[in-house]
Amino acid sequence: MSRSTVILLGVLVVLVLIGYLVMQKPGEKSSTGERGEKFVMLDSLSVDKIEITAQGSPVVLQKKGVEWFLERPVSYRADQSAVAGLLHDMNMLEIRSTVSGKPEKHSVFQVDSTGTLVKVYEKGSEKASFIVAKMGSTYTELYARQSSSNDVVAVSGGSPMTFNKAVKEWRDRTIAAPARDAIKEVRYQYGDTTFVLAFRDSAWMVGRDSTEEWAVNNLISSLSNVQADDFRDSSTSRLSKPTAQITYAGTQLTFFYVKEGDKYVVQSSSTPQLFEMQSWRANQILKRKKEIIKSVR
Repeated sequence: MSRSTVILLGVLVVLVLIGYLVMQKPGEKSSTGERGEKFVMLDSLSVDKIEITAQGSPVVLQKKGVEWFLERPVSYRADQSAVAGLLHDMNMLEIRSTVSGKPEKHSVFQVDSTGTLVKVYEKGSEKASFIVAKMGSTYTELYARQSSSNDVVAVSGGSPMTFNKAVKEWRDRTIAAPARDAIKEVRYQYGDTTFVLAFRDSAWMVGRDSTEEWAVNNLISSLSNVQADDFRDSSTSRLSKPTAQITYAGTQLTFFYVKEGDKYVVQSSSTPQLFEMQSWRANQILKRKKEIIKSVR
């Protein structure tokens, strides 16, 4: 055997050894596992309760009738699309590989108490319990573990952000959402100044003044779906004098400007809940008369 052949064989052995060591990083092993198998099997229509616990703080979602509600840490109607998205993403989780079967390595992949525990119930009985953690090395997978198993698996089809939402992201942030056709009159009040935008004879008017069609269309669209940025569940200080009031479609919205944070606290006549809205969003509906009527050219 020539000297060059011996050298090449030696290099090959070293490369194989390096490859083995890379694939056997602490706590990891190369394994196809049950590649392509669903991580959890759920009947979305039968799911009636979901518990998500991250860093010891539980979020409990409960289905009542056909709608979802947040039970903990606050009691409030849930964002229906957020829950639907969660159910969809859970059903899409697919095992790509098994990366570890050692309990002592759970902390490496954050599938221990540092991970997010998810429990899913169908018709009152626990159907699934698993822990999701950080993204995998490819950033197209995340690490997860069934609560009843020591196996850490890499799963595709999800993201930690699917489960680790802020509480406000689970809450229904709708302040007012009347049907667009139900909006026929909008009354504005700024202190002692008032004006009314009304639909009369197939046209929107402010008194005898004609209006800019594009401006009114944008306004009515915004008024038919008024969303909050956050919630104010308690107030440490009294609200200041109202900045503005908008009355339309059987609802009155009162706006209180808060200089700190450049935002508004919004009070609706249809609920005792107080909302917070950033100024840029509020300005989409807080219109002055001159912004709506046709300018004289």
